[in-house]
Amino acid sequence: MNATPTMLAVYAHPDDEAFSVGGTLTHYARKGVKVVLACATRGEAGKITVPGMTVDDLGQQREQELRAACRALEIPEPVFLDYHDSGRYERTRFDDPKAMMNVNVFDVETKLRALIAEVKPQVMVTFDPHGGYGHIDHLQIHRATLAAFFSTGNLPDGGPQRLYYNALTIQAAEGIARMGQNLSPEIYGVSDSTIAVRMNVSAYAANKKAALAAHGTQMGETSLMGRLTPEEREQMETRLLGVESFSIGGTRTPLARYPLRGLFDGLPEFEHLDA
Repeated sequence: MNATPTMLAVYAHPDDEAFSVGGTLTHYARKGVKVVLACATRGEAGKITVPGMTVDDLGQQREQELRAACRALEIPEPVFLDYHDSGRYERTRFDDPKAMMNVNVFDVETKLRALIAEVKPQVMVTFDPHGGYGHIDHLQIHRATLAAFFSTGNLPDGGPQRLYYNALTIQAAEGIARMGQNLSPEIYGVSDSTIAVRMNVSAYAANKKAALAAHGTQMGETSLMGRLTPEEREQMETRLLGVESFSIGGTRTPLARYPLRGLFDGLPEFEHLDA
């Protein structure tokens, strides 16, 4: 097994990392874990949420925003898988062959298998089976990452030992629904017993706020966050900045306890990370 504790986080767009896993990435980076963030797209089909802002190349702009967010989270530069953002609603890119919605999920798995063989992570993190709030790109990345976890168990080092999903509690799903996302909290949220790890990331609130702010095109006045009342924003930030929750997507090791103390809990040679 790789002697360096390594964590691979796989997401679809710039800003996905800041919402649901940013504090956890900073936490483990400070503990000496090698953190690798893979981003499938550059968010080319995103919506600029700052009134009056014009951007010549949104993909290039959002790539730079993600690099700035990684600096705020104290993690290395991201790895891009070089697919295109599928967009949503009127911005959906039905005819773009490189858009995630049109890409063969096995091709994405192949890229992830190569990345896993290169960086040798013990732990992987990605979207839950509902893709957070159902975005097609999130669902594609979930499927490809799950497949890559299962198909890399025969690597010489045994492959990744744990796969985790971001887990929305029902309360968190209710909060997202209030922000305007059309989702049912009973479907997209999970029971408390489904949550295997609750990471207290309040110590990294400043990092997470800075990472969110770095995604300037997505955090403007017309964004979901920007349209919240001060009270709603305070409640949302409390949930976003205090705790990050994860469920288990796959494991190749026994679970010594449940819930777990952290993402590396029970992995031989790395239990000190969650002591």
